[in-house]
Amino acid sequence: MHSLRFDGTFATWRQAARRALLQGLAPHQLQWLDEEAAPGLFDQPAERAPEPNGRLRVSPELLELLESAAQYCGEERWSLLYRVLWRFVQGERSAVLAGDPDGSELHRRLKAVRREAHHLHAFVRFQPSKAQGAPDFVAWFEPAHDILASASGHFAERLGKHSWLIATPRDGVFWDGQRLQHERHCPVQWQAWARQPEDDGQALWRAYYGSTFNPARLNRTVMQQHLPVRFWKHLPEGPLIPQLMSEARAGAQRDGQALVLAGRKGKRIAQINEGDAVRPPSGSVSGSDAPDLPR
Repeated sequence: MHSLRFDGTFATWRQAARRALLQGLAPHQLQWLDEEAAPGLFDQPAERAPEPNGRLRVSPELLELLESAAQYCGEERWSLLYRVLWRFVQGERSAVLAGDPDGSELHRRLKAVRREAHHLHAFVRFQPSKAQGAPDFVAWFEPAHDILASASGHFAERLGKHSWLIATPRDGVFWDGQRLQHERHCPVQWQAWARQPEDDGQALWRAYYGSTFNPARLNRTVMQQHLPVRFWKHLPEGPLIPQLMSEARAGAQRDGQALVLAGRKGKRIAQINEGDAVRPPSGSVSGSDAPDLPR
């Protein structure tokens, strides 16, 4: 068994994979070790093998697929990529097809990565920062996969010359108005700025979402598909969601508007069936049109 330790980036994995392919090392002969992973009991630091001679041709399309799938965090994160690459180089083009076991897993990971990038765009909430030296806006996010570097350019196109940063438990990005800086290990200062106490504007968020929530349109299953529970704690309206859902189940669904408005005089909005899909308004600083409310 050959243990290949690298820095956990796709670029260095690609170099190590190229050397392994030219040496004729099959997938079952390799163990991929991220440098941040704790060494095993019998893991001995290996000397760097000499660069093998030879040329290796791999299509740009395959490399693009592998680079996207490398953002997935999970078991066999790197070994699956090498197995697909090995089989493809050996002439098994089916290794990248959805009907193949390896190809099916590859496409599942690609879908999960795209989904998490959508979550970043939909559920990041920037707050204006008052700290000295901090950018104009800051946000905290906890992605399930390493999508921050590739997906955060979305905000540079929308916030213009404003400076901003997004900090996560692992990495972080900083936009100074002209250039996007990505740090694989998020600086402590960035994390402190991003996790600052919420400002007065957050109360306005909660008042807005609480008053526009329609209990008659609540569909718990659909809501949690579009807005997973793990994101609630980082949204201004997140603390309201359980309460609003509870009130809806307790009888508020007969009203077609928020409880605070339902008791006032005026024409009652007709109840809508639970299965009806209605997109609630979005007020995110990011400009996303993703659903933000329970429905």
